[in-house]
Amino acid sequence: MRLGKRVGLVLALAVLLGLFVTFDLGRFLSLAAVKGSQADLQAWRAAQPLGAALLFFAVYVAATAVSLPGATVLTLAAGALFGLGWGTLIVSFASTLGATLAFLAARWLFGGWVQARFADRLTALNEGIAKEGGWYLFTLRLVPVLPFFVVNLAMGMTTLRVRTYAWVSQLGMLPATVLYVYAGTQLARIDSLKGIVSPGLLVALVLLGVFPLLARQGARRLRAHRLVSRWKKPRSFDRNLVVIGGGSAGLVTAYIAAAVKARVTLVEAHAMGGDCLNTGCVPSKALIRSARFLAQVQRASELGLRSAHADFDFGEVMERVQRVVQAVAPHDSVARYQGLGVDVAQGHARIVTPWEVEITHRDGRVQRLTTRAIVVAAGARPFVPPLPGIESVEVLTSDTVWQLRQRPRRLLVLGGGPIGCELAQAFARLGSQVTLLEQAPRLLVREDPEVSALVAARFAAEGLRVLTGHQALRVEAAGDARQLVATHAGAEVPLPFDALLVAVGRVANLQGYGLEELGVATGRTVEVDGFLQTSIPSIYAAGDVAGPYQFTHAAAHQAWYAAVNALFDPFKRFRADYRVMPSATFVDPEVARVGLNETEARAQGVAFEATVYGLDDLDRAIADGEAEGFVKVLTVPGSDRILGVTIVGAHAGELIAEWVLAMKHGLGLNKILGTIHAYPTWPESAKYAAGAWKRAHAPQALLAWAGRFHAWRRG
Repeated sequence: MRLGKRVGLVLALAVLLGLFVTFDLGRFLSLAAVKGSQADLQAWRAAQPLGAALLFFAVYVAATAVSLPGATVLTLAAGALFGLGWGTLIVSFASTLGATLAFLAARWLFGGWVQARFADRLTALNEGIAKEGGWYLFTLRLVPVLPFFVVNLAMGMTTLRVRTYAWVSQLGMLPATVLYVYAGTQLARIDSLKGIVSPGLLVALVLLGVFPLLARQGARRLRAHRLVSRWKKPRSFDRNLVVIGGGSAGLVTAYIAAAVKARVTLVEAHAMGGDCLNTGCVPSKALIRSARFLAQVQRASELGLRSAHADFDFGEVMERVQRVVQAVAPHDSVARYQGLGVDVAQGHARIVTPWEVEITHRDGRVQRLTTRAIVVAAGARPFVPPLPGIESVEVLTSDTVWQLRQRPRRLLVLGGGPIGCELAQAFARLGSQVTLLEQAPRLLVREDPEVSALVAARFAAEGLRVLTGHQALRVEAAGDARQLVATHAGAEVPLPFDALLVAVGRVANLQGYGLEELGVATGRTVEVDGFLQTSIPSIYAAGDVAGPYQFTHAAAHQAWYAAVNALFDPFKRFRADYRVMPSATFVDPEVARVGLNETEARAQGVAFEATVYGLDDLDRAIADGEAEGFVKVLTVPGSDRILGVTIVGAHAGELIAEWVLAMKHGLGLNKILGTIHAYPTWPESAKYAAGAWKRAHAPQALLAWAGRFHAWRRG
């Protein structure tokens, strides 16, 4: 129905334009025609002032709404008929109304399609429009050399609010409106439109249009100057870059700086490698591997084995986790990075001026370094909610759980996000009685509902007690007895435990680095722009401390931008690109995603088609006894262009890589379908998902004719 209305509107516009051309109606909107009938028009206006004004207003609105040529001549006519004051008033509101109608028509006809077709490429533009769309439009409106109908159509395909578009357009078009209306009051002296605006005046108007952006940039620089004016900038520097934090973001930043021959110092107060190596990615995956083996042993009969048994000690499993950390540690060690050309300082760093960092080394020695730029990569830490009574018990987090050597008999996990789910399943497989408490109505709430349901079903099958929709109220401890009291459906639910693991999110490490003293803008994270620059131009931030993602690979990705921008600004800088950012949750079955899922697409109003391929159909999954899960691909309607992919199943974290590559380089499902995949392998799931999409988009009419052709050939 909506498509029919769109087609009808396009046809109506086409008919109007056809009539305009066929009957040469443009002759009435020429300067000569207006001058030739000026006396008659003025007499008509004098006889019927209100009617003339209303009719002129309607004609002007119609002409601008349909984007007919002649708006300039109509503006001149307004000056000739109504004078400078009334002419400006009529044209100002008529042009705004007509432009807004053209804007709405463009959005209704093409806006949704453009946003869906180029969603990944328009992310940065939409963010810019959301923040400074009014300024962009104001600048365009002030430059009369750019046709206003182009502005109407182009802006209609953005996400700019209609109200903003209307008032900014009226304000921005006002200078040119006054100019042309005034010229219309002198119509008898004008021989051509070129005589209205001289080249010099056009240049002045262009400069006027650029002025708001220049003023805005100037204001930013002035604010930055005011922030740093109380400190004296050194004439020379000890370093090109000082990096605070030796986690993923800091290590990559320092490595890149050293690779381009900059003099860089990396400061780490604790252990090199940060959370990922010491308390996050590496130890958790080591624990998950041991737990998964135990789960596979319990499924021995499914593989044709009469029985299998694994004898283990929890403490020994945790010791293996530490051995894995130690085996990976050389990759992030001081020695390695010193060998790469990085000056590594082990101690605490505090920024004392925008170009100076004070380092308190572990031996107590204090060192001050001047530097052209600073990158803060201080990471984040687990958040422990201030529940009444929680201070009376020892709280485990993803930082401290690795110290356990005795398996908790009853483990209560607070938080059903990726970290909580991963650790809850691992401890359950290692023999703990696990209760998982989540305030939201389902686990992994950022994923699609069927993903959450599949993971919850596996948890239930493995004996985990999952309580969603439960809000923690308080912790009670009396002697050795401990319990958390939650509320659900208006009733209190006591949950006894021997150990409490809190996994409800992480908070950025903002204190102790001098950010507050310098006036660096912060909120939940350090506030950065698209170039990872803070409110003080010489200070950048990357990784968990900057957000918006809390992935190791996202931190490494940001690090490249932070390093290059910090080292080469103002000569060259790059806006961070987050368009293709994968994620993986290592529960069993694994969950991996890149781009949009259905939940996000609907929330953002992005049109999509969903193609689902069940892994129970994949030969290798059947052979491995892992025929569970699916690959879901979101595409632009009628196109093979990929908007997002969600995979649930064994090896999902590895399988997502092909989809990340495809989205990064604009490869559609047809390209994946035409790629040879080894048989029988898990990556074949990508080809079969592409095949499912292809079957749904097969040209049925053409195939019917092909059937007739083959029937004819059979005789």
